[in-house]
Amino acid sequence: MDPVRNPYSPGAGTPPPALVGRDAHLDTFDVAVQRLAIGRSAKSLMLTGLRGVGKTVLLREFGRTAESHGWTHVRTEATEQQHFVESMATLVRTALLRLSAARRAAKRARRALGILRSFRARWNLPGGGEFSLGFDPVPGVADSGALDEDLAGLFSAVGDLARAQGTGVLFTVDEVQYLSLDELAALIVGLHRISQDQLPFMVAGAGLPSLPSLAGEARSYAERLFSFPIIDSLPAAEASRALSAPAAEEEVHWQPDALERIVELTDGYPYFLQEFGKQAWDVATGSEHITLADVEAAVPLALDELDSGFFRARIGRTTDAERAYLAAMASLGPGPYESGRVAAARGKTTSQVGPVRDALIKRGLCYAPRHGIIDFTVPMFDQFIRRHPDMHGVDPSASERGV
Repeated sequence: MDPVRNPYSPGAGTPPPALVGRDAHLDTFDVAVQRLAIGRSAKSLMLTGLRGVGKTVLLREFGRTAESHGWTHVRTEATEQQHFVESMATLVRTALLRLSAARRAAKRARRALGILRSFRARWNLPGGGEFSLGFDPVPGVADSGALDEDLAGLFSAVGDLARAQGTGVLFTVDEVQYLSLDELAALIVGLHRISQDQLPFMVAGAGLPSLPSLAGEARSYAERLFSFPIIDSLPAAEASRALSAPAAEEEVHWQPDALERIVELTDGYPYFLQEFGKQAWDVATGSEHITLADVEAAVPLALDELDSGFFRARIGRTTDAERAYLAAMASLGPGPYESGRVAAARGKTTSQVGPVRDALIKRGLCYAPRHGIIDFTVPMFDQFIRRHPDMHGVDPSASERGV
């Protein structure tokens, strides 16, 4: 098969050639945008799910939907090293400058930019460029030093200007689980303020399955502000369509048993479908069909690509103690796992391995579905670890005590 025509696109946040199985989420978001545009209430969305299920792709689609309604869309990604306050100021700055370019509601635009200048000054943010000249600070708004109140003031300024311009604003924030509880609380309070004022402003986010419980811990009313759709693997029929539809565009067809096998191998996870589809296409000996034999020939190639990239990139920065804990989890088979059983597999107590467990959750390699339970955030990670015993590491007792 011609590799130049290969339609499959495994990659971080790379849009698949056929976005299937997500219509309900896209429709929900579209309705929310339209409701906010006419002053009706709508919940912001926080997508949750494992790695590789397409959350980032959906966020990008949300942005396109918002823009199709004439809204301004600005996006960011939270990281462990991110300065949250500066990131929010940058989002607001970009949105305000885009809204101001329309040259409507000029007085409101200058006031909103002045509020941002006050915010930057109060929080000692570097730079500011055009905010140092030309925009008078607005005392008493977004400059209290309380992050939740100041962020609420910023969001209100953005939403108020958007409403005056007859448009709306969408912020998309990926990897929300990396926000601290205080930062997540500030984000929730800011959205609470604009929802009370029925402003055309929305934040859509994405994060690991722990996100709903984190949001509830940050603010008890989070569930009234957000919907938390679970983005999961695709059912067999939709997984098959994710493979067959792009191939059909190239006048190539999958044999039914080949599709069944690849869906079985990938369990319907979108990223894995793209990787196995790509490899099966490249090894296919025919020019019009992908067969079961092609899929079987592609298996070791696809696994090697996943192991060297998708999986290994997530374990590369772990310590020996953390790798040993991951190996103990994997030794128990597919998750989720009782924390006590994992500790026992290490020959230790739960308190002895507690710091390692917490570190893995903080790194985003594991999450706690409920109290006393732990699981991988990456699908089929247990299989990867069992394939590579060299990744298990040595677990010195000092590391497990956090020394």
